[in-house]
Amino acid sequence: MSSSCVFTNYPLISAFIAFAIAQSIKFFTSWYKEKRWDISQLVGSGGMPSSHSSTVTALATAIGFQDGFGGSLFATASILACIVIFDATGVRLHAGRQAEVLNQIVYELPAEHPLAETRPLRELLGHTPPQVFAGGVLGIITSAAGYFIFQAA
Repeated sequence: MSSSCVFTNYPLISAFIAFAIAQSIKFFTSWYKEKRWDISQLVGSGGMPSSHSSTVTALATAIGFQDGFGGSLFATASILACIVIFDATGVRLHAGRQAEVLNQIVYELPAEHPLAETRPLRELLGHTPPQVFAGGVLGIITSAAGYFIFQAA
């Protein structure tokens, strides 16, 4: 097997594992709270912890461990992570809050109004700062564990 194989790409694997763990946590947390399985939690956005933050943080940290924290590749991954995290806590969080207000307005419309039967907008789009922080910590832990595992192999 070539050393450039996707299956041995430590930063890529770290990012995928961090994403899978974050989404799994949401799935089981949803089951615990609501006592029902919600398969959409495995792929949906929003909630605790932020899978977006865990994925990009794991990627950036793994690149830092592998190629050094002073290199341009780590700098690029870090800037990408900052943009994704800012988007999750800024634009997408506020879009979700606006969706809540719009859904309430549509809900209160009279039945004969043309928009009364409009399908509700998705409200859980972004993340609160604690959700982003938890995702970031999960990403760092995942990439650090992966680093020690890949070093031992």
